[in-house]
Amino acid sequence: MLETALDAGISPETLRKIETGRVATPAFPTIAVIADVLGLSLDSVWAEIRPAAGADEPGRARGVDPERLAS
Repeated sequence: MLETALDAGISPETLRKIETGRVATPAFPTIAVIADVLGLSLDSVWAEIRPAAGADEPGRARGVDPERLAS
């Protein structure tokens, strides 16, 4: 965790708070930089946190192209 936080340019305590839910809504740039350090696309992160956007068609309820989420 220490290496991830330092590579992202945030404090380990901030990362710990995000991981444990003590920061309920972390800033978008913070999530973006953590995803980048971990080698994750923001689309894949979004797909993981919003799987029920449209039970049969992920993302359809919010007008997101499900094919784009899969890439």
